[in-house]
Amino acid sequence: MRLTMVGTGYVGLVTGVCLANTGNDVTCLDVDPEKIEKLEKDICPIYEPGLTDLMIKNRKAGRLTYTLDKKAAYQSAEMIFICVGTPSDDKGHTDMTYIDGAADDIGNAIKELGPDQPPKIVVVKSTVPVGTTFRVKERIKAIVGDIPFHVADNPEFLKEGDAVNDFNKPDRVVVGVESDEVGERFRDLYDPFVRNGHPIFVMDVLSAEMVKYASNNFLATKISFINEMANLCEAYGANINRVREGMCSDSRIGHQFLYPGLGYGGSCFPKDTLACIMMGDKAGVTMQISNAVHGTNERQRNLFFNKIIKHFGSETALQGKKIAFWGLAFKPRTDDIRKAPALTLIRKALGYGATCHGFDLVAKENVGKEMGDTVTLFDDMYECAKGCDALVISTDWPEFKSPDFDKLGEVMGAKVIFDGRNLYRRQHLDELGFTYYSVGRAPVTPA
Repeated sequence: MRLTMVGTGYVGLVTGVCLANTGNDVTCLDVDPEKIEKLEKDICPIYEPGLTDLMIKNRKAGRLTYTLDKKAAYQSAEMIFICVGTPSDDKGHTDMTYIDGAADDIGNAIKELGPDQPPKIVVVKSTVPVGTTFRVKERIKAIVGDIPFHVADNPEFLKEGDAVNDFNKPDRVVVGVESDEVGERFRDLYDPFVRNGHPIFVMDVLSAEMVKYASNNFLATKISFINEMANLCEAYGANINRVREGMCSDSRIGHQFLYPGLGYGGSCFPKDTLACIMMGDKAGVTMQISNAVHGTNERQRNLFFNKIIKHFGSETALQGKKIAFWGLAFKPRTDDIRKAPALTLIRKALGYGATCHGFDLVAKENVGKEMGDTVTLFDDMYECAKGCDALVISTDWPEFKSPDFDKLGEVMGAKVIFDGRNLYRRQHLDELGFTYYSVGRAPVTPA
C-alpha cells in the first residue's frame, strides 16, 4: 500500500519504518526541515533500539522516503496516518492544534485532487480524546464537501525502548472504522504482523479511541497500587519484594507492571491518566480510581525524597551536599526525560541548595538541554559518584544492577545509596558497609 505518516516523532517514525519493512511504500511528512535533513542522512532523532538499522534498510530499498512537501505526501497516499503531537496541560486538556492543522491540510489536498481519485482513508494514530476522529472527519468534510473519504482510528501500543519489537509482534491490533470495507483494508495491512495468532480487533471508532486510554490507565493503576503497598510494607516492617513474589504468583494477578519504585513517568501514562480524569469531568463521570492513581504517583516521588531529607536530618542540611544520580531517563532503553522521576528529585535537591551530578549516556543530551548547567553530567558512572554524599538510583539501566561496590565505596564521600528501583539485596549492602534505602523495605544502617 502507499502510506503517508504525518509527523516523524516517536509514533510516526516507528510506524512508518515498520510498515515499510513489510513492503509498503511509505512517505514520512514533517514540517521541521532540520529533522527531515537528519532523517535523509539516516540519523534517527530518537533513541530506539533497532530503529536506525530498519530506517537505513528501507530507505535504500526505496520503500521509505522523507519530505516537507505536503502536496506530494498526500497526493498518492491510499492511507494517511495522523501521528502528530497531542500535548496536554496539567489538568489533562489536550492541545488539538496539530490534529486540527493536519486535518485541514489533508482536506485541502483531497479537495485539490477532486472526486475522481479513490477515497483516501484518514487514520488517527495519535492518542486523542474520545471523539477526535469524528472531529477530524467534520473538519475535512467542511473543506471537501461531497468528495468521498474515510476516517479510522488505529491506536498505538508501543513501549519506548522496545517499540520496534512491539510493532512487529503486537499483542493485538485495534482499529476503529465506520465500514467493513475499510476494516478489510486494515486486515490486509496488518496481516504480516499477526501471523503469531494474535488478534486484529476491528470495532467502532469511539471504542477504539477508548481502548488506548483504558489500557494505559489500567497499567498506571498497577504501578500506583504496588507503590502504595510498598509504602504500607515500610510502615509495618514487611518486605515488598517478598510480598510481590507471593502476590504475583497468582495467575489472576501476574507480574507485569507490579514493580515498586519512583512511580511512572514518560509521555503516556501521566498524560493519559489525566485525560481520563478530564474526559470524566467533561461527561459528569467522577473518575475516582484514576484520580487516586494520579495522586499516588505524584506523592511517591515526594515520599522518596523525604527519605533523603530524613537521612541528612533536615531540609536545610541539604545545603552544600553533593548528590549523584544514576539514570536520568524515565525508564531504561530510551532518551525520554518527560516526567522523569530523576529530574523531579534533582529539582527538589537543587531547591534545597544541594549540588547534583548525573549519569545517563543515552539521556545526557536531553538533560543538558532541559537543565543547562544546573546539573553536572558525566560520561563515567563512578566519576559521577566521586566525592558525593549520597547516590540515588533513579533508572534501572542494566549497568547499574551489578556495579563494583568496592570502587563505588572508595570514590564516594559517604557510602549512602537511595535506591528508587530496588536493584540490590539489603544483606549484601549491609555486609559492604553501605547505608541503604530502597522502596517498600526497611533501610540498612550499618553499626
